[in-house]
Order: sequence, then C-alpha cells, then structure tokens
Amino acid sequence: MVSRKIEIMDTTLRDGEQTSGVSFSASEKLTIAKLLLEELKVDRIEIASARVSEGEFQAVKSITSWASNNGYIDAVEVLTFVDNGVSINWMIEAGAKVQNLLTKGSLNHLTHQLKKTSSQHFKEISETISLAKEKGIQTNVYLEDWSNGMRNSKEYVYEFLEFLNTQPVKRVMLPDTLGVITPEESFTFVSEIKTKYPNIHFDFHAHNDYDLGVANAMEALKAGADGLHLTINGMGERAGNAPMASTIAVINDFMPFIEIGVNEKVLYTVSKLVENFSGVMIPANKPVIGANVFTQTAGIHADGDNKKNLYFSDLLPERFGRTRKYALGKSSGKANIQKNLQELGLQLNDEDLKKVTQRIIELGDKKQVVTKEELPYIISDVLDSNSIEKRVVVESYLLAHSKGMKPSTTLRLKVEGVQYEGHAQGDGQFDAFMNALRKLYKRHSKKDLPDLIDYTVRIPPGSSSDALCETIITWTNNGKEFKTRGLDSDQTVAAIIATQKMLNVVIV
Repeated sequence: MVSRKIEIMDTTLRDGEQTSGVSFSASEKLTIAKLLLEELKVDRIEIASARVSEGEFQAVKSITSWASNNGYIDAVEVLTFVDNGVSINWMIEAGAKVQNLLTKGSLNHLTHQLKKTSSQHFKEISETISLAKEKGIQTNVYLEDWSNGMRNSKEYVYEFLEFLNTQPVKRVMLPDTLGVITPEESFTFVSEIKTKYPNIHFDFHAHNDYDLGVANAMEALKAGADGLHLTINGMGERAGNAPMASTIAVINDFMPFIEIGVNEKVLYTVSKLVENFSGVMIPANKPVIGANVFTQTAGIHADGDNKKNLYFSDLLPERFGRTRKYALGKSSGKANIQKNLQELGLQLNDEDLKKVTQRIIELGDKKQVVTKEELPYIISDVLDSNSIEKRVVVESYLLAHSKGMKPSTTLRLKVEGVQYEGHAQGDGQFDAFMNALRKLYKRHSKKDLPDLIDYTVRIPPGSSSDALCETIITWTNNGKEFKTRGLDSDQTVAAIIATQKMLNVVIV
C-alpha cells in the first residue's frame, strides 16, 4: 500500500478546554501553543472559539502575534459561527487567519436547533465564506453532528457536501460530536464520502464517550481520512476526545501506510505540562503517558526482561522520553530487586538479596510500592538488623497524643524471654516512649540507658508524604558513640526500631 501524509490538528486549547472546570490563562495557552507547534510538531492547532470572552480574545491575540513572527500563522485556527460576519470581525481584530466554521451536519440539528431549511443554511454559509475570503481569511467547515447525520439523514449530508464542493473551502471536518459511532461505521461513512469526493480534504474528529476514540480514528484513516483532530491527554467535553499519545502510537506501530510529523519523544513532556496547567490528573494507567504504564510489578516479568526481553513490546518507553521501571512490593520478587540494584550500581550476595527481598515483601504488605530511591535505605536497615542478635524485643506499644494533653506511651518489652510493661508521659510521642523504656530497662538491668545525642530523619529525594522514613539515632554509652537506624513509613515507628537495635547492642 502506498503511504500517504496526513495532518494532525490539536484542539486541546479549544475543544480540550471544554473539559469541565478547565480554563487556561492567556500565558498558559501561549506556552502550550508553542510546544505543540515547535516541539511536538503537530500540523495545526485550534486555539479558541470566537466571541467567547475578553480573556479568550487576548489569548488568541498573543498566540497569533507569536505565530505571525515565527511562520506558524496559517497553522493557527479559530472556531467561528454563521453570524453575519461577527466572528470574522473578531478574528481580524485578534490577528487570526484561519476559521473553522461551525455548521449543521445533521438534518436533526438543522431542523430543531436552527429551524431552517437546507437552502437557507447553505445560503448563509456561502455568504460567510465569501466574506472570509474577501477579508483574507481561509475557511475550513465543521459539519456538527455529522455522524448522526450519516446514520439518520444521509441525503442531507450529501446535499451539503455537494454544496461545499462548489465553495472555496480548504478542509471539511467530520465530527462524531456525541461520540456515538462504532469503528465499523467510522470506516464505512468516511469511505463512502471519500470515494464520492476524492479531491476534498476531510478531517475526522472523534470523541471518546464509548472509549472508541482511538479505534474510530484508526478506521477513519484506513477509509481515507486526510487529517485527525486530537487532544493532549484526551481532554474534552464529557468523556473527552481521541487522545493524542495513544493515537500517535497506534499510527506509528500499526499503520505503516500513514505518515505523520509528530515528534513522539515529547508527548510525555507536553502531557505533563497540560496536566499541570489544567489541574486534570492523568490516570496512572493511561496508555503511553500514565505513571504506571511502563512499570513492571510482577517478579516473573522482570525475570523475563532479563532473559531476552520477553515482556517487551514495540511500545518502548524510550520512544516517549520515558524509562522502564520495576516496582518493589510484595509481588516483585528477586528479579525486580536485581533490576533496581543494577540501576543504582549496587550488588548483593544471594543470602543478603533474600533478606532484602523478604523485607520488601513485608513493607509491601503495609505500603504497596517501594521506590528505587528507598532501596539503599532498606538494604542498610536489613544488613544492620541482621548483624544484631535480638535479645530485646519491643513487643507492643500504644502511643497517645491528644490536643491539650501530654503525649503518653504504654509499652511491653521482652528481655531474654521475660516480659515487662510500663507507662509514661513525655513532651512528644517518642519522648514518652523513651521515658517508659527507661523505667523498664532500669527494672531489668539496674542501669541507665545510653544518652541520645543526635536524631536525624530523612526520606529519599523526590519522595512524598507516604515515603519510607529512615531515622538515624546517635547514642553515647560509657564515653563511646554508636549509631542505630530504623526504617518505616512512620517516623516514630522508625525511631522505635532504631531504639530496639540500641537495646540489643548495649544489653548485658
């Protein structure tokens, strides 16, 4: 099959901004527009609807000013209306040169919304297109509700296309406005139209109400569509539009007869920026751009990757400026841990690797995923713990901290098989724990505890509030200093673990 070049039009700044609760500022719109055209290298961008607001006008003006100075003005488009030239005057003032004229693509919309005949509608459209041409504005035409038009009023759609075939229109845009057609219909409808009008440029505009946006776009291309409308992160009204990242990946991997100019490498970067600007979070399992989509959790998968990349596909993370990760949790196993150790430049013998694996499984029961950055802390904790004989065990404790009352601790300690219980208050939860511990330790050994002289808490760089926390405590005993470490997702628990290690170091 002979390959053909198609256009990718991004409508994040227009249709995507119709996502509930989303409104980009003028500076955000300009930043996104620059990235889409200069870095992602889409062919065109639709940036606004005419006449919406003063803020929209200023945003369009800033984009068109930049685009004019950098050779992109013909790639910047604005949605307009059949309104006796009001939209065109708005465009001229904003500096835009390409209008996407919204018209009625189904008899249902024409009859019940406009309450006009097809001849009346076509006459007004013709006048609008003529005025645009006179003012130096290029016209593309949207056939709103086209998919339902093809289902229920096909004669009207063909009557409309016959009319448009006589007009100075550059592109005709075919939207599945309500996101209701199937992939089979997408192929059939576009194929019929393209066969009848081979010289008209047709764009296909998919919505995702049935999660069929990518499949419908794929079938429209097979049927001969000349362009696609997509949005970053699939943003858009209701369930959104066909998503840019997934659609581009599908075209590149499964449609060798289609040529596009989009730069895959920056898809993730642009997606994250739009996520930050919009406040709409990308689902962790979103194909190509989700946080988890290149993370292997099961140990058998990591083992397979070590053996001829058995769990790799063409959907490699490096294509999108990302890296493969191997999650550390209760189902990860030794292979995942070895992968992370390789990335960190660390090595463990088989015995220590088993100990670390067991510790990660235990942590995974409490905290689903352990990060690679936390791994050195776990190794340090495990190897340190296994070097100390556990003659003293902190069996149980209750930490209480209520506003307006002193923190308190009830503690049960087992020393060489003998249990001790005690209670104390303190200036904080750990201080209360230490006060209770001093009483019990004195009761057993008739000696004082070592003095705590330094207490350091750290979490891996870039972590959040649920990160593993390492507490390092420096003690002095009979003039000698030593350190113990504790690791847990709770800071106080980590300190208690470090303290238990201290007890096993000094007990006599």
